[in-house]
Parts: sequence; C-alpha cells; structure tokens
Amino acid sequence: MSTLRQDADRIIQAAIAAALPDQAVKKALGGRSFDQGRVRLVAAGKAAWQMAGTAAELLGERIEAGVVVTKYGHSKGPIANFGIWEAGHPVPDENSFRGAQAAIDLVKDLTEEDTVLFLVSGGGSALFEKPLVPPEELADVTRQLLACGADIVEINTLRKRLSAVKGGKFAQLCAPARVFSIVLSDILGDPLDMIASGPAYPDSSTAADAKAIVAKYGLQLSAGALALLEVETPKRLNNVETRITGSVRQLCSAAEKACRELGYEPLVLTDSLACEAREAGAFLAAIARYKADVDHSLAFIAGGETVVHLTGKGKGGRNQELALAAAEGIADLAGAAVFSVGSDGTDGPTDAAGGYVDFTTKAALKAQGVDIFEVLKNNDAYHALQKVGGLVMTGPTGTNVNDVAVLLLRR
Repeated sequence: MSTLRQDADRIIQAAIAAALPDQAVKKALGGRSFDQGRVRLVAAGKAAWQMAGTAAELLGERIEAGVVVTKYGHSKGPIANFGIWEAGHPVPDENSFRGAQAAIDLVKDLTEEDTVLFLVSGGGSALFEKPLVPPEELADVTRQLLACGADIVEINTLRKRLSAVKGGKFAQLCAPARVFSIVLSDILGDPLDMIASGPAYPDSSTAADAKAIVAKYGLQLSAGALALLEVETPKRLNNVETRITGSVRQLCSAAEKACRELGYEPLVLTDSLACEAREAGAFLAAIARYKADVDHSLAFIAGGETVVHLTGKGKGGRNQELALAAAEGIADLAGAAVFSVGSDGTDGPTDAAGGYVDFTTKAALKAQGVDIFEVLKNNDAYHALQKVGGLVMTGPTGTNVNDVAVLLLRR
C-alpha cells in the first residue's frame, strides 16, 4: 500500500503535468499561418522558455528572431535564433531590464505587415521590466508591497504606473505591427490586464485605484513615483489579439482526477482561494476534524493564491506556510495529510515548490524542540518542514497557473 506522502507526490506530479503550457500553445496557434510580413517572438514569465520552445517547434524558421525572459533556473537551454535572459523574481534585477530592452529593440523597426508573437505567463511583472523610477526604488516598492500582504492585483496596479512596458505600453511600442498574444493565466479570474501586469492589454485600473493602494498600506514612495501614479495608462489598443490558455481550474481538475484514481472521493472546494496562507491551512485542518469519522477516503482540493503577511525574518513561501499551519489541526488525526504547491515549482524565495504535513508532523517537530506557532510568527516554515522531510521539491516545472492545496483523509 502506498503511503500518504506517495499519494501526495503522485497527485502533485499529475496536476503539474496537466498544466504544462505545451498543448495550450499548440491550440492557440492552430490554424494560424502568419503568411504576411515578419514574425518575431517575445516571451516573458516563469513559463516563457516552455512556451517559446513550443512555438519554435510549430513555426520553425517562420519566426525570424526571439527574446525570452524567464526566472533564474527556468531556462532549459538555447532555442535557435532566440536570445534568452534569466532574471530576478519576485524583485526585478538588472537582467530583467536588459531582457525587456532587448525585446523593445527587437520590435522597434517593424511595420504594419509584421507580427509580434507575445507569450505571457505569471512572473512577467518582475521578469519583464523597464522602470520609470530608479531600479533601487522599484525594488523597494516591490518589497513593501510583498511585506504588507497586498494581493497580486494591487501589486500590479502600481507596477504598471512605474514601468515603460506594463499596462499596455509594450503593445504601443510594437505598433504599427500586430501583436498576437498568448497568455497563460496565474491570476484568479484571468484578468488579462493584470497577468504579468498586462504589457499588451488595455489597463482597467485607474490612477485613483493606484493612489488608494498607497494609502491603504501606508506605502513610502518618492515624489517622482507619486507623480507617475497620476498618469493614466492605455485604455484602448487596436493592434492586439489575445488568446488566454491554461488556468488554476485546469490544475484543480487534474488533481481531482488523480485523487479519484488513487481511491479518494474528491471534492474541489474552490479554484479562487484568496486569503492568508495560515487561514487556509487552518480551514483545511478544520474540515479534517469535521470529517474525521468518515469510513472512506476523501480528498478536498482548493486552488488559488494565498498571501503571507510578513511578521518575521525567516525563510518560506505561502504554500509552505499553508501546510505548516494545518499541522496543528490535523495532529493525531490518523490518515490525515495536507499539502500545498506552486505550479511553477518555486514557492516564495526558496527552492521548494511547497510543503507537506500529516498527522505525525506536529509531534515530530516537537521532538526536535520546534514550536509551530513560533515558526509561523517568524515566517520560517522552510526550515521547520526541512527538519521533518516536509518540503515538496519539484524544480522549475515550465508552467505557472497558481497553487493547489489538498487535504487527504485516507481510510
């Protein structure tokens, strides 16, 4: 008989495999000939290499040249005629700026007969950037937003106004060329203007929205940055066609199928989980306690993207924190396990995709003198889970469609 951990690993592998962007890109490009003018490719985001590689396989020499900007460790080698940049995430770095400038240079001499194939995935907000403020200020604003628990829509609303490529501005730089954009969604509800901060999509947020976010979190911005918040972003783009592919719903469906194949009766609770990671973990543990007396195996699945409010200086990510927060509530509930993973294979600034706990985790940590409450207070889930073999390690996966958390009750 398999162990709970083996079941968890199989579910994770099946879910991520189903969410890889290869088929999605092939479907979006199906039937398109690009028979006029030149075709140049720009890909930005954590799944950029995978998406660009699939497009190159399909279109071959029809793509004249390309620029790929992805996260460190996410490139899997050269692609013919493409420049590949690995860059910083979640805070942009010099390579983010160089990659974005290479993309701008690639599209600046195009005509209305030409096409920019623009492949967008989550993480593009940090990876694809040309800042309108000093880089060190942009990094500081990003850190403030991450630390205060702002959600991705709020973060991207500000990023658009401090950037020369976000909020529809990259599409303007491509004009008069046409832009055919394929978007792999990593934001709940698939808002096209927010995924990677919408470089090629009209912006629905306003200057008033941006200023309200600054006030809400008490952010510290320079006079120059505050002035940029007053400038409205493009609300209409006439040279862009967009196809959205993949989403967290696909991730949840694949997890549901894998759970059923392993003998669990699965239930998808939501594909739009959006709350504090600790609260999500506690909620799944509460379900475990409520269903503790069932006589058959159950699985409860929640997709989405939680947030972490930083109160300490430890190491971890939202998925690790969610899992560890559940450990207290499922302690001594035989057959109970909770795991949560990021589909891109990296959770926060760590090398883990997420975390796994079961009914033995609390006791194992206590035996090593580790108190879960204190660990969460210091946001140090990584080191706690590492002590008990609770880190989920997948490496970069080549996709990015939010997170999935699963409660298993095996009978």
